[in-house]
Amino acid sequence: MAARLKVFTWSDGFHAFTIATTSRPKALDAWGSKQDLFASGLASELSGGSDYDAAIAAPDEVIERGLAVDIGKITKAKSRTTNSASKAKKRKQDALERRLADLDTAHAQTLADFDNQVADIERRRHETASEHDRERAALVNELKATRRKG
Repeated sequence: MAARLKVFTWSDGFHAFTIATTSRPKALDAWGSKQDLFASGLASELSGGSDYDAAIAAPDEVIERGLAVDIGKITKAKSRTTNSASKAKKRKQDALERRLADLDTAHAQTLADFDNQVADIERRRHETASEHDRERAALVNELKATRRKG
């Protein structure tokens, strides 16, 4: 089940920035903020209005409305994701890709170990069957010889 979208907004005095996303940290990242705008009271959750409707129509995209410049104009804002956030995301992706490759390598090695164990068991089973056949044939011959003498 997808996480419920919440709508968050803040203003720099010239524009209102609104986004529909699942969490405050995601909103802060989309706005490119390095400080917690919610803690300072500059950002809040929005429950209705034209900015709310525009944000819900374009989830995870920042909606910009002019307050002192381009008054009332509502548009999608240019990405404000911080460079350090995108570098952090790239580092996380790289780390996850390495972990995935390591997991696949370990799995392949485990399967190869199982194949070796199966081959060893098959070899031992064949040796045991051969030894049984030899011993049985010898006993059958001895039994036949004993019956003929009797």
